[in-house]
Amino acid sequence: MAEHQDQVPLTGNGVRDTGIDVIIVGAGFGGIACAIECKRKGHRVMILEKVHELKRLGDTLSLGGNAGRILARWGFHEKLWNISANADELHIHDYLGGLIQVQKLPLPLFGAFAYNGHRALFHEVLFEHAKSLGIDIRMGYQAVEYWESEVNGKASVKIQTGETFCADVIVAADGVRSLARKFVIGYHDNPKPSGYAIYRAWFDAEENGITTDPLTEFLTIPGDQSHAWIGRDVHFIITSSYEGKVICFFLTHKDNTAVDGDWSSPGKIEDVLDIVKDWDPRCAAVVSKAPSCIDWKLLVHDPLPTWVSKSGRVVLIGDAAHPFLPSSMQGASQAIEDGTTLAITLSLAGKNNVPLGTRTWESIRYQRVCDAQLMGKTTRDKWHGAKPGDSGESFELPMPEWLLAFDAEAHAYATYDGIARSIIEDGYHQPSLSGEELTEREYRRPRL
Repeated sequence: MAEHQDQVPLTGNGVRDTGIDVIIVGAGFGGIACAIECKRKGHRVMILEKVHELKRLGDTLSLGGNAGRILARWGFHEKLWNISANADELHIHDYLGGLIQVQKLPLPLFGAFAYNGHRALFHEVLFEHAKSLGIDIRMGYQAVEYWESEVNGKASVKIQTGETFCADVIVAADGVRSLARKFVIGYHDNPKPSGYAIYRAWFDAEENGITTDPLTEFLTIPGDQSHAWIGRDVHFIITSSYEGKVICFFLTHKDNTAVDGDWSSPGKIEDVLDIVKDWDPRCAAVVSKAPSCIDWKLLVHDPLPTWVSKSGRVVLIGDAAHPFLPSSMQGASQAIEDGTTLAITLSLAGKNNVPLGTRTWESIRYQRVCDAQLMGKTTRDKWHGAKPGDSGESFELPMPEWLLAFDAEAHAYATYDGIARSIIEDGYHQPSLSGEELTEREYRRPRL
């Protein structure tokens, strides 16, 4: 099924030029990862990003070992590790402060490192690498319309100025509000409130009194710290990083507020304090020192029936295809897997079979992504139901081997031919789930 390219000329990087033109809309983690791997595979790639310049926004991001394996292969380990928070334990408490479990966080795990740190700093590493590869990144270009033609075998995207760009495949990596969602699935998909929201904060420890308060000094002991308080339909995570110099917290709580417009807005510290007012006093002590916080409403979408357009030339990846709950800790990791896998399936399909490459990619990715999404909901529900006196390993963050030991590149090469052959022989069908739910066995402690 893979197209041979022995006579294809080399690119400037010494990689055989596939002749496949790829336009990626969105320069987030999924889009940048897709662009990097496309360049590595010899595709001609351009990124269109709506913002005019990148800003250091956001707070903590987790990249699991499944993504870490890819990033290390690209030579990023040292850069990412040097800007990561490296807590080796997670202390899990009930909301009154009773210790439920101390979970070890060994690294490397399953042969790869995970990375936890500031979203903007991690993104900067990938973005600068993409620029160093000569990838054409156009800032201030906002997609406003998509279409494709089976006659000329191209997909097109129009930006806000009216200018149009054409390519063999267009990858929409611009989040849950991507206009490409409607084009791909044929109807407008409205997000719904999940019933939860998160208060988030990131601030300097010394400047805000963390280091001088006996109730908060546990965050400043040598080494990075990670603590969670769970129960009462809430989970509250506090971390310190850079040897206790920076504090970050996330508090997930019930919130059924209807969302009109932006789902992220300035929050009120007094509202966070009201939630933890009768909790372990350490919680309020940390919250009260935060100079500000963000109120982030968690929205959900029904699973999309497909991530690939009718003619197979417009593709959704990352949050544009499958938004994740934060409790999964896999949103960015799965977006990176998406982009890497797509670059490979396009390479194996070849320029004359781009729709086969995108449809095979969808079949490879769909069930795995849905399994990872389910894990996030399961973790949240277990933590939110915790009671004083609970204890044990069952409350640990799941670190299953099927998720974290996964090698997206190797898996794509191993499965491509069989899936592509099935599509050729039996025709393309939109993906369906197995219906099998993840079992407790899959959440066991990892084999180290």
